Amino acid sequence: MASRVHFENSNEIGVFSRLTNTYCLTALGGSQNFYSTFESELKGHIPLIQCSIAGTRLIGTMTTGNRHGLLVSGATTDQELQHLRSSLPDGVAIQRIDERLCALGNIVACNDYSALVHPEIDRESEEIISDVLQVDVFRQTIACTPLVGTYSKFTNNGGMFHPKVTMEELDELSSLLQIPLVAGTVNRGSCSLGAGLSVNDWTGFVGMATTSTEISVVEGMFRLEDASGNTKSVDEIYNPLLDTLV
Repeated sequence: MASRVHFENSNEIGVFSRLTNTYCLTALGGSQNFYSTFESELKGHIPLIQCSIAGTRLIGTMTTGNRHGLLVSGATTDQELQHLRSSLPDGVAIQRIDERLCALGNIVACNDYSALVHPEIDRESEEIISDVLQVDVFRQTIACTPLVGTYSKFTNNGGMFHPKVTMEELDELSSLLQIPLVAGTVNRGSCSLGAGLSVNDWTGFVGMATTSTEISVVEGMFRLEDASGNTKSVDEIYNPLLDTLV
């Protein structure tokens, strides 16, 4: 299921966390309720790592990663890098990336197999993303914006994209990524999906402002199970969304 949570009254929880199938990073200094919500869903399954990146709490903005690896901003300190290396599971690679577009979470969106990246990312950065994360990399825009990490979120099961993305774009992206996709929002109409949503293949977290309809779409598209272990059908995913758009 998708759980509502906020970080110091901010609904942009994707800015303060990075969730994959093998680890979860969270920012330092959050409330006990913030950490306990993550722990209730993830403890015993994957490690929860409290950390900072480049002296900030913008964990989701300054990193990108999947089950194979973690890429962090070139401004990440040696101490921060060592903490992450010692905390991540064996087999998860970590590397600093000296990319001029340093907000990696805004310019890269990925699952365990594919990555969409900003069209103007450095060629060397593209190769590092491919090697460390073990993914196929595609330069892409979403709804005419290059910030693919800000305006999309996808896992191995499915994904959500900026509400202004066209059906033709969705079809093309779905064929490229080989997963079902839908246009949608979180946090009561916000199109910043990367900032407002943290999700992996079995659980997700959204901002407190996210509506029940938006949560229904999130749970359906990412195939998150409800309390009874069921997932929603395709009709149950799309009908609430269409009602909202109309």
